[in-house]
Amino acid sequence: MNKQQQQIKARKDWLKIYLESGSVTKTALRCGIARSTLHRWIKRYKEEGEQGLSDKSRRPKTLTNTKVTKETESIILDLREKKRWGAARISTHLLRMGTSLSAMTVWRVLFKHKVNPVVKRRKKSDYKRYSKEVPGDRVQLDVTKIRSKAYQFTAIDDCTRMKVIRVYPNKKAESTIHFLGEILDTFYFPIQHIQTDWGTEFFNYSFQYELHEHFIKYRPIKPRSPHLNGKVERTQQTDKSEFWSLVDLSDPDLNLNTLSIEWQEFYNKKRPRSSLNGKTPWEKLQSLEHLIPIQPDVTAKFWDSNEEILPRNYTYLNYIRQKNTNLVSKPKRK
Repeated sequence: MNKQQQQIKARKDWLKIYLESGSVTKTALRCGIARSTLHRWIKRYKEEGEQGLSDKSRRPKTLTNTKVTKETESIILDLREKKRWGAARISTHLLRMGTSLSAMTVWRVLFKHKVNPVVKRRKKSDYKRYSKEVPGDRVQLDVTKIRSKAYQFTAIDDCTRMKVIRVYPNKKAESTIHFLGEILDTFYFPIQHIQTDWGTEFFNYSFQYELHEHFIKYRPIKPRSPHLNGKVERTQQTDKSEFWSLVDLSDPDLNLNTLSIEWQEFYNKKRPRSSLNGKTPWEKLQSLEHLIPIQPDVTAKFWDSNEEILPRNYTYLNYIRQKNTNLVSKPKRK
């Protein structure tokens, strides 16, 4: 006998005792139930017979505040089919379009329509995420092509994942220097190190002189090692898949910089990041405000380090190798 059958049997016993005693109060006391409960089952028995003694569904007949409309469902299914996005990414896209739905709600819609899950590459079990502890300690820079004569310059803070993006008609040193000014005007903390690849738009004397003017140390990565600039490389993939793929780039009248700034604001302040345990970069920054150094301290460290202008050749790499060798070498025994 299952639980439902046990409950029906107990209610029949209540009614039998009631019919014998003829008193609701005495029956309720004897059975240890409220009188209102007994009245309810007496009424149901009179109206529906024994079928009325079973529990009814508590699901509401109408949902007045339904979040997921038919139109939203079609958008979710369309995004899954065309973009192959997961529930979290679809939820983020809907938020940018003005519809707030949790990833779980999106998953329920996909489950309702029996949509197959997205197959993802299995990650290593010993994977560790690396990041700096202080905002502004290291900012990664890179550039990617959006369309003909449109290059997106990207800067992302290694610690908070706050980022700045701007679009320029070329990727010359002049564009890089102007972009540096945009970074300094946008970030809420002083920058200590700039990290780039060996592209001539970054690794040149003009840009390094400009960095020295703002007391910023320059740290180029090894040639042909884009994985060392992984955070900025990854965020540019996100820009292309979640933003630029939804923009009609063939329209010559588009103001790409206005669009990119709108996307930047959404990315920094509204888009949660799994690498930040569900926080947005803005929330991460606010939680670390007490660690942000003041500019005079950053300036003093810059002067103490005796930073030099680096030549764009392998002399720099030999210098780094020699420096690392000296750090790990053991002192000779006397």
